[in-house]
Amino acid sequence: MARLAQTAGLTDVQQEILATVRDFVDKEIIPVATQLEHKDEYPTQIVEGLKELGLFGLMIPEEYGGLGESLLTYALCVEEIARGWMSVSGIINTHFIVAYMLKQHGTQEQKDTFLPRMALGEVRGAFSMSEPALGSDVSAITSKGVKDGDEYVLNGQKMWLTNGGTSSLVAVLCRSDEGHPEGTAPHKSMTTFLVEKEPGFGEVRPGLTIPGKIDKMGYKGVDTTELIMDGLRIPANRVLGGVTGRGFYQMMDGVEVGRVNVAARGCGVAQRAFELGVSYAQQRQTFGKPIAQHQAIQFKLAEMATKVEAAHAMMVNAARKKDSGERNDLEAGMAKYLASEYCKEVVEDAFRIHGGYGFSKEYEIERLYREAPMLLIGEGTAEIQKMIIGRRLLEEYRFQG
Repeated sequence: MARLAQTAGLTDVQQEILATVRDFVDKEIIPVATQLEHKDEYPTQIVEGLKELGLFGLMIPEEYGGLGESLLTYALCVEEIARGWMSVSGIINTHFIVAYMLKQHGTQEQKDTFLPRMALGEVRGAFSMSEPALGSDVSAITSKGVKDGDEYVLNGQKMWLTNGGTSSLVAVLCRSDEGHPEGTAPHKSMTTFLVEKEPGFGEVRPGLTIPGKIDKMGYKGVDTTELIMDGLRIPANRVLGGVTGRGFYQMMDGVEVGRVNVAARGCGVAQRAFELGVSYAQQRQTFGKPIAQHQAIQFKLAEMATKVEAAHAMMVNAARKKDSGERNDLEAGMAKYLASEYCKEVVEDAFRIHGGYGFSKEYEIERLYREAPMLLIGEGTAEIQKMIIGRRLLEEYRFQG
């Protein structure tokens, strides 16, 4: 076990789960990740292995067939998986956010219907807030759900769905003015709809089209898609929680957890970049000695290791805060911001240590260099995190004058 990014106070069960996941990553993910990533191929065998390990049900309560583990356990598993290949952690994260939203906000019927199959990985989740004309400005959503008898009719276009093609259950945030007078604040007139669909591309159910995979710079393998709703009819019992107007709060609760996940991904990618950098520095020779013996490289390694350690500590703190039942938006925002920025810096330093070889597709660091930027924008940009952090700090340190 590496010296960096250790977590104190874990139970024997947590340590056993993490050891199993790390072993799986080392044997089943790292050897094939770069090859699959270059082909932009969905990691079917890896996903089957994760299903067998029970990771799709890691935080789903035991009564629904899951493992009932904490957010901390989940985040540490994500850190390990992202260390192997960040795209795989994305497949699990979106699934988990939907399962978490169901667990926290779903009706009993919704929990009974979906959670047992989600725990087995038979039903896989995706969630959708963003649209082509907006990113983190959730209040500007234009997709609408209009009541029509016992159903809602959904229209609109969604963007940046991780798992958009492979998922069979999508939590979709739409504007729903039913029961909310004109002039109601945007965040109070939004509803989360649970949309069941067939995996695949094209028209996956009447009124719902998944056009195809978006071609991306990095974060390949996992399918990122649009979602187009044109007269999509959803039964009223598929409104999350059974009540309209609560969608914004439900999604923000899920995203808070998602931000801990993105922080964990940043930690995992940074750890792998450090491992690659420190290993290569001891093998590559210049001026008659390994470059690790040059002070300039030692300084880089020292900075990289410190960033890995700091990001991990903040991520663990944010997860533990949520597990304790406390509000953690400040800690999650800080962890996501710091871990994603540090990840980019650690990856770049490892890239520099590799010299010209870092530019070669033969070396793993080239893949990491293209993956790290996604963390700067996923689950809210760095600028959005700083806005959240700043507002919360002003709440906590309000001037008493």
